[in-house]
Amino acid sequence: MNRTDMKDSLRDFIRRHRDEFDDKQPADRVWSRIENQLPGKKVSLWSNVHVWRAAAVLFLSLSVYLMISRSGNQAVNADRARLQIEFSDLEKFYNEQISDKIELISNIQEFNDEENFTQDINKLDAMYQVLREQMKAQPSEKIKDALILNMLVRIDLLNQQIKILEESENKTDEVAI
Repeated sequence: MNRTDMKDSLRDFIRRHRDEFDDKQPADRVWSRIENQLPGKKVSLWSNVHVWRAAAVLFLSLSVYLMISRSGNQAVNADRARLQIEFSDLEKFYNEQISDKIELISNIQEFNDEENFTQDINKLDAMYQVLREQMKAQPSEKIKDALILNMLVRIDLLNQQIKILEESENKTDEVAI
C-alpha cells in the first residue's frame, strides 16, 4: 500500500466511525490545562475564581468591621450626649442654689472675713471652669461627679458663711437690746 491509499483508507475509517469519536467529552480541567499550555494565551488573575472569593471575603470582613466600629462610636456619642444632658440639668439646679445663697450673703449688712471667703469661692470657681471645659471636650462620669462635688462644696461653703453672718447678726441684735 502506498501512502495515498493509506490516507484514503484512514479517511474512510474516520467517516464511517465518526459517531463513535464524538460521543465522549473531555473533562473541564483537561481543557483548562490545554488552554494554559497554548502559546500566547495569558491567564488573567481576575479570571480566577479563588481571587474573587478572597475579594468577597475581604469586602464582607471590612464591611462588618466598619459597621461595628461605627455602631461603637454611635454608642460612645450617645453616652456622651446623655452625660451632657444629665449634667446640664444638675448644673442648672445647683447654680440656682449658689446664686440664691450669694445674693443672701450680699444682702446681710455685716460681712466679716470677706477676703478668705471670696478667695475660697474664686478658687472653687476656677476649678469648676477647668472641669467644665473638660466636660465639654470629653464628657465622662468621673468629670461629671467632680463638677457636682465642686458645686456641693461651694454650696456648703456658702451655707457656712451664711451661718456665720446670721450668728454675727444675732449677737449684734442681743448687744443692742
